Amino acid sequence: MASVPYIRPPDQEQQYEVGDTVEVFCDHEKNDERIRGWLKGIVVQVDPKMVAVQFRTDVFLTDGWMVPDHILWYPQSSPHIRIPLKKAIKSDMSKLL
Repeated sequence: MASVPYIRPPDQEQQYEVGDTVEVFCDHEKNDERIRGWLKGIVVQVDPKMVAVQFRTDVFLTDGWMVPDHILWYPQSSPHIRIPLKKAIKSDMSKLL
């Protein structure tokens, strides 16, 4: 079988790895209310095109159905999945005294 010519090798590195904590923009429950916003989850499967993220709370599809296994799939390049934003670290008041 002939090899396929290309200018540079395809990128093999993936942005996410199994076990990574990520934030996903999705429909979910917070304080017994359904909202759409950023929710932390854990990457449970990665392939060259898609990332599977599992959550500890109920998540919903855009048409309203609850996802029973709490896993949503996103394209690797989706704007709805990101590495969690770091929160500002509160200074320890005891060190200041």
